[in-house]
Amino acid sequence: MVRRNRSLLARLIITMIALLVTAQVVPGIHVSGIGAGLFAAAILGIVNVILKPILIIFTIPITLFTFGIFLFIINGLMLWITSEIVPGFWISSLGAAVIGSIVLSIVNWLINSILEENRRY
Repeated sequence: MVRRNRSLLARLIITMIALLVTAQVVPGIHVSGIGAGLFAAAILGIVNVILKPILIIFTIPITLFTFGIFLFIINGLMLWITSEIVPGFWISSLGAAVIGSIVLSIVNWLINSILEENRRY
């Protein structure tokens, strides 16, 4: 149980760092500080667990029609919904949210890859 909580906390911190980096890279995304970033990371996790599967199921036809490209819109929408909930975290447009979700995924993947590489040694 303790290891699972550490893993959850580690993922939360990694997502917070990725959000802070994304806010620096993508115009139109702003995180006011570490506290807002941590809260946004937690809310984004909750939004992704609860809303994202429902949206994916309801949008299967358009996702298939666009060969999966619509999933980028759904990811951006999850980020935008998070910005509407979290004070100190805002996104200026859905376009910024979509680009931000792509950058967030890449940064998250990079951080996890670096940490995984360090665990091997």
